[in-house]
Amino acid sequence: MPVKPIPDGFHTLTPHLVMKDASKAIDFYKKAFGAEEIARMPGPGGKIMHAMIRIGGSFLMLNDEFPDMGASGPESIGGSPVTIHIYADNVDKLWEKALAAGATVAMPLGNMFWGDRYGSLVDPFGHRWSLATHIEDVPPAEMTKRVAAEFGK
Repeated sequence: MPVKPIPDGFHTLTPHLVMKDASKAIDFYKKAFGAEEIARMPGPGGKIMHAMIRIGGSFLMLNDEFPDMGASGPESIGGSPVTIHIYADNVDKLWEKALAAGATVAMPLGNMFWGDRYGSLVDPFGHRWSLATHIEDVPPAEMTKRVAAEFGK
């Protein structure tokens, strides 16, 4: 049987995060998002060279910082422009779970003009997460009206 070009369980895109303490991050993601640890490969000095967790139906790869190899996390480089998005059946429940685990609010949770109940958080390692539940299908014409009402244009 030939090797599959995309392994079972993976999607076309898989985020890969770098942070100062990947072991603590794995524990946080378990508490905050119900992550399941799939693999952990130890590296030099007790650091994690590579780890993989699953949140819902998606994998997330992560590792500790290795600056000499060009791997630095958001705390070391002054933040990150990347947001990881999670759609959940009950965003309010997931939101509270993430806050209780140590996340901080970047944008409060609320019903948005595009049809999601949405908010964003920053995890203790400097990574930004947006959480949402889709609550309404908004037709394009209605979306245009809502944008105008929201932003005055």
